[in-house]
Amino acid sequence: MQFRLTDDQIMIGDTASAFLSEVSSIQAVRNIMTTERGYDEAVWNRIVGEMGWTGTHIPELFGGLSLGYIELIIILEQMGKHLLCSPFFSSVCLAQNTVLIAGTESQKSKYLGRLAKGETGTLAYSSGGNRWDSTAVNAIFEKKQDDFILNGEYSLVADGHTADLLVVAAREYQGSRLGLFMINSNQDGVIKKWQPSLDQTRRQASVELKAVRTPLNSILGEAESSAERLNAILNLATIGIAADQVGGAQKALDLAVAFSLDRIQFGRKIGSFQAIKHKAAEMMLRVESARSALYYAACIADQVLKGEADYEQLKEAASIAKAYCSDAYFFVTGSAIQIHGGVGFTEEYDIQLYFKRAKSTETFLGSAIWHRDQLAKLLLDV
Repeated sequence: MQFRLTDDQIMIGDTASAFLSEVSSIQAVRNIMTTERGYDEAVWNRIVGEMGWTGTHIPELFGGLSLGYIELIIILEQMGKHLLCSPFFSSVCLAQNTVLIAGTESQKSKYLGRLAKGETGTLAYSSGGNRWDSTAVNAIFEKKQDDFILNGEYSLVADGHTADLLVVAAREYQGSRLGLFMINSNQDGVIKKWQPSLDQTRRQASVELKAVRTPLNSILGEAESSAERLNAILNLATIGIAADQVGGAQKALDLAVAFSLDRIQFGRKIGSFQAIKHKAAEMMLRVESARSALYYAACIADQVLKGEADYEQLKEAASIAKAYCSDAYFFVTGSAIQIHGGVGFTEEYDIQLYFKRAKSTETFLGSAIWHRDQLAKLLLDV
């Protein structure tokens, strides 16, 4: 396992930073985050067509670039740094990964190319509560003749109100199996509603299925193994969220340091005070520790997708990364607001946007406490 980026990977990060500095300036973010759709379609088209990021880790056979999960994480880190408002995470880390992990070869051929070319997608599996794995699935599926009938409600569905394709998880009626189904978000019986939240830069929605009829070939893979695969998919997505957190934490640190070198108090820049230096040093330590945990997890994810590591290793690495990155992001943004003297939480300052993103990502796909509990269970199983 290589613990340093290659020249090509560094170039991918630099290219992503330059592009996102152009299309996701803080003013652009402020303009887009007030809309119900939550993203600029012109920017999305450039991400798909000009940058080709939606095909980053899709095999070339299915219309992608055949890069690895590490390259995807590099891009996601830059997106978090620039607070990009887009359906990239939901389409790539949720919908694409579901097809890659659970789909058959024919299903991969059918859906991955469409997602790489810009169709948006997401995954709906949870009805709410404090569970962030396959045990959170409460929706029901029932086989009737040549179709499946789906019923259930989902909350906290990333970009669920705008996605073209929906992957929904459901349990067998009067059975023990769990299935993952690919459905069209506009078909009869699918009700989508945007759920406004504290973090205006990332959209979430509720989705309700009322007797949705879908053909037998809409189930991804085999239901017998879907619970295990859903957990793997969620762990891959968790690593993606951790990348967003690391990028945001780095930007929050940069904003705090820049402010401390500009703000004058008692005739001196506040960045020259030892208390501020100590706080900035602790912030930097948290960011670098989180980044190390993130890229370790990205390496494990890369190996899993290549068949070189198992799902238990992925679960452990994802929980380590999410626990570290959640704590780091929230600590760094909170400290940055303190360095701003409290006014950082006002609308005038940009740091408050990162603080809100830190809080929303802290709980999404499991809080640090939840993931440490998962790690404790893994240790007890050894």
